[in-house]
Amino acid sequence: MSTPSHYGFGAHSSALSSGSPPEAEAAMPEDAPRSPATLSLDIGDPAAREAVGRAATHCTIVAVDIEGFGQHHRSDTNRVRIRRGLYRAMQAAFEGVGIPWLSCHREDRGDGILILARAETPKALFVDRLPSALALELARHNSAHPCEEQMRLRLALHAGEINYDEYGVTGYSIIHAFRLLDAPSLKVALADSSAILAIIGSEWFFTEVIRHSEFSNAASYSPLEVKSKETETRGWVLLGSASIKSHHPSAGLRNPRHGSCSRTIRRGPRR
Repeated sequence: MSTPSHYGFGAHSSALSSGSPPEAEAAMPEDAPRSPATLSLDIGDPAAREAVGRAATHCTIVAVDIEGFGQHHRSDTNRVRIRRGLYRAMQAAFEGVGIPWLSCHREDRGDGILILARAETPKALFVDRLPSALALELARHNSAHPCEEQMRLRLALHAGEINYDEYGVTGYSIIHAFRLLDAPSLKVALADSSAILAIIGSEWFFTEVIRHSEFSNAASYSPLEVKSKETETRGWVLLGSASIKSHHPSAGLRNPRHGSCSRTIRRGPRR
């Protein structure tokens, strides 16, 4: 009985991957069936496994997403300006609270960003001052742009081990952060509010960081049940607003629903 073969990617010749000696391959008719090529991953090589292990490092994970980025009332030109505004707002907010933006690993996600901060960056910075600083930067952007180029954000906070490879980063901690970010219950919480920013902290991040931080206003976070693909967990949500006088003639057409920067809107999941 022949052993099933697996198709793979790579520049392997059939002579090398089929198991037949080169001279046997040369003797085979051109129309003879050939075994599919196989891709060796060297999964039994201890050195390869060790190299992957050494690539893992602990990071603070920030994942952000623009609400309604693909809505039809936006043109591609609007989306370019929104993305530009997102990066400017994130960098200004990070640097304004002492988080070194340029030393963070950043990956563009089209309608959002994945940001990884080094382990030595104090996690309290992400909850003490970043929420209000980012809400203010978003309000500044919205005050200077028409309704089609205004934005509200969802932001997830988590931390964990990250694996780096030649393609970028991966790890269950990143997956978990994006499950929180994409949770339908979080989208509803933001949509039903006048907030400009919805922050969700993972159970771990709330328990280990937010709850112990003196300036995080932990009492203003509300528990939120999260069901997203394979993930069922609880997150902790803070809805924040900021208000700035508009400098754009059509900025008020959308009714951006920004509340006062002095209050935090608390809202649980839709029942």
